[in-house]
Amino acid sequence: MAVPKRKTSKARRDSRRAQTYKLVAPNLSPCPNCRSPRIPHRVCPTCGYYQGRQVIQQEEAAQ
Repeated sequence: MAVPKRKTSKARRDSRRAQTYKLVAPNLSPCPNCRSPRIPHRVCPTCGYYQGRQVIQQEEAAQ
């Protein structure tokens, strides 16, 4: 049975575990309706369109 000869230091242990918790930012693609960046396969948060039809009713900002 393999047994470590020395205790693994906290720095070595934590630097190895740090690779597990890396988060990758989602790729953003332009919305075909308003050209604002959005996550693919999701409703556009700016205009509320998905696949050429309005899914979410967006309120106009009062000016």
